[in-house]
Amino acid sequence: MSLKTLVKDSFVNFAARLGVGANNQFSQGHYQHNWITKNRGELEAAYRGSWIIGKVVNVPAEDMTQAGIEIQSTLEPDEIEKLQTEMLRLKIWPRICQGLAWGRLFGGAIAVMMIDGQKFDTPLNVDSIGEGQFKGIFILDRWLLQPSLSDLISDFGPDLGMPKYYTVNMGGPASPAMAGLKIHHSRVIRFEGLDLPFYQKQTEMLWGESVVERIWDRLLAFDSTTQGAAQLVFKAHLRTMSVEGLREIIAMGGKAMEGLAAQIENIRLYQSSEGLTLLDAKDKLEHQSYTFAGLSDILMQFAQQLSGAVEIPLVRLLGQSPAGLNSSGDSDLRTYYDGIKRKQETDLRVPVMTLLDVLARSVLGAPLPEGSNFTFRSLWQLSDTEKAQIAQNVTTAINTAVEMGVPLHVGLKELRQSSHVTGIYSNITDEDIEEAENAPPPGETEGDEPQEEPDNKEKIEEPEDA
Repeated sequence: MSLKTLVKDSFVNFAARLGVGANNQFSQGHYQHNWITKNRGELEAAYRGSWIIGKVVNVPAEDMTQAGIEIQSTLEPDEIEKLQTEMLRLKIWPRICQGLAWGRLFGGAIAVMMIDGQKFDTPLNVDSIGEGQFKGIFILDRWLLQPSLSDLISDFGPDLGMPKYYTVNMGGPASPAMAGLKIHHSRVIRFEGLDLPFYQKQTEMLWGESVVERIWDRLLAFDSTTQGAAQLVFKAHLRTMSVEGLREIIAMGGKAMEGLAAQIENIRLYQSSEGLTLLDAKDKLEHQSYTFAGLSDILMQFAQQLSGAVEIPLVRLLGQSPAGLNSSGDSDLRTYYDGIKRKQETDLRVPVMTLLDVLARSVLGAPLPEGSNFTFRSLWQLSDTEKAQIAQNVTTAINTAVEMGVPLHVGLKELRQSSHVTGIYSNITDEDIEEAENAPPPGETEGDEPQEEPDNKEKIEEPEDA
């Protein structure tokens, strides 16, 4: 058995020219790099000029950041509220969204933690952060940076092999305060595009691949088909006129040509739905109409390929509900939101936890209590019926817990914390919680004081001897 026979592991019929390698058109297909990720100008033009590319880049980034987080901690409710308020004031979520978007478009970006009074080129020491020092994050895409490719992280851990420093390019659109700065990797949050194999990652200066590159051919097909369909509108209604001796009239020019032009102008002027078309007996006027049957199906097929390639359902990508009876797109959205949840956990869990630790030291003057955590809020919007059912279940569970001995003020805190889901109990104030905390235990009336037994009981006098 020859080596050639051994390596054939798929169907081939040379007589019928079927299969790969059977000298047919199918066998001539192959894959090659289009290197779109390296072409910043092309990516920027595509992002600015194509709404579909804008959606592909922005939609996942927006959905990963729009709902925020719910902090679970032993912190007081007002302290948790301070952290949430400060995140809004510093525009943390819009900046993270921007970083995710530029990472998807260009293949890489970073968010720099701006801590007042600290040097950017030194390792971050969170214990040295004082109140009011954290000023937010600043986003820089990969084209504004020069990673230290000759100075990589050598410590074992998740960042092994990544650049140790990032230098902001001089003369770029970054603020003058950032241009030329050398930033230590512990002070940045990396946003990468699609992950690449080792050798391909080297060609991208240790960044990822733009999400646009992998679907570039599908994008061209979708936009080309859309533009082609638009061009067909101009040819949907064609009229042709046969004129005897047209070549001779054009060759002669002069009065003959002027007469032909005057005839055509009169036909256009007087022809209407109730008018007549006057022609020479030997001339002929024909009408041709173009039908668009099947064109919408072709466009939708390309749209579905794009939707599958970028893992965004049509109802979210195009704002178009699926066709068919009882089709609402809810199942597609739920599957998509599950994918967004997975990306949040893999891409944002560690960075957001680091930001919360830095934020707590700056806002509260102390680190987060041990065991603090957070959950990403659900993107799925509950109906009023679902909210009412959840509120009833939460209330029943908390009432049961209070009856079993959980302090009342703790139950009130839990009710208020559930208000963002249920829509009720948001009016429970800190005064209500404090009053419940200072209330006497059940069974005692306010003002009652426990009776103290006297230290020295009166001694019974013995009768005197008679």
